[in-house]
Amino acid sequence: MDESDFQDVLAAVREFVRERVVPLETEIDEKDDVPASIRNACKSMGLYGFAIPEEFGGLGLPLSQEVRLVFELGYTTPALRSMFGTNNGIAGHVLIEGGTEEQKSEWLPKLASGEVTASFALTEADAGSDPSGLATTARRVGDDWVLNGSKRYITNAPLADVFMVFARTDPDVPANRGISTFLVPRGTPGLTVGPKDHKMGQFGAWTADVYLDDVRVPESALIGGADGVDKGFVTAMRCLAHGRVHIAAMCVGMAERLVDESVSFAQTRQQGGHPIGTFQLIQGLIADSVTDYRAGHALVLAAAAAYDAGTDTSVGPSAAKYFASEMVGRVADRAVQVHGGSGYMRGVPVERFYRDARLFRIYEGTSQIQQVIIARGVLGRL
Repeated sequence: MDESDFQDVLAAVREFVRERVVPLETEIDEKDDVPASIRNACKSMGLYGFAIPEEFGGLGLPLSQEVRLVFELGYTTPALRSMFGTNNGIAGHVLIEGGTEEQKSEWLPKLASGEVTASFALTEADAGSDPSGLATTARRVGDDWVLNGSKRYITNAPLADVFMVFARTDPDVPANRGISTFLVPRGTPGLTVGPKDHKMGQFGAWTADVYLDDVRVPESALIGGADGVDKGFVTAMRCLAHGRVHIAAMCVGMAERLVDESVSFAQTRQQGGHPIGTFQLIQGLIADSVTDYRAGHALVLAAAAAYDAGTDTSVGPSAAKYFASEMVGRVADRAVQVHGGSGYMRGVPVERFYRDARLFRIYEGTSQIQQVIIARGVLGRL
């Protein structure tokens, strides 16, 4: 998308987020639900397909533009982005990275329009940050595949229309091979979704377990067709690398909001007849958060540009996700400290963001996994 058109998209999303979504944040948190009016508006604005290629009905944003859009989305509750994040991110990219032309033509337009919501079903009880340990199996039965196993903490599972399920198709090869990906529509016999998880934060963004009990799918459900056998792990890693830069941008957007909340409170809260912003220790907290935010902002832009150029699709995404997710945690903690007792009260934005921010250091690969990827990427084989 050319820069002029993209600026129009950014302006519209910024207005939508700040004028329509921000006033609903407390309601979304308390009800654990995003109003249908907001969901429909997101579909109309093309947010369900901003990273999906234009030929399939999306906006086709490169990652360097996508992160700038996500900066704006991160300014409000993460539940907003979560509605369409998997369509654009890890689930949609399964098709973009590994799907056949027929699979792309059938499903990507539905994802881009919001007609269909997709889930990325990789994580299991004993396979989280290291997906090579997954135990879900897929075995051939005639011309079909039969899947058995369970998935945990699957984003959008309670409302997903289709699941990108990762399963072991060859148990006799190394753990990071022998994994394939299957497209399993909701309603397929044997596929069930558990109750919504009750999380610490990010209310309105739903996750749940997914169970597969002799789920039979045709050969056409195998992502990539016959060429996709045993390529699921590689596909997952590519999707996660893209997703890590996306999540890093979310953290930067949230950090901007937390800085704004801290500054506004410090300018208006009186102590001893003076705004608390006149006190140097408060100034120090805010200065540290502004610096953290700006460093994260610059790092994400650089990581996205290198990813688009193809010069760094591993260490850069992990470094951005590692720094930004840790950074927003620090900024959220300082924001609560600046607010004092009120920062610990429900209904105050910084309290909610403090809970919401904690998850970013865990999903799409924990901070510790990012450290391993970064170190191996620069050290090489020793």
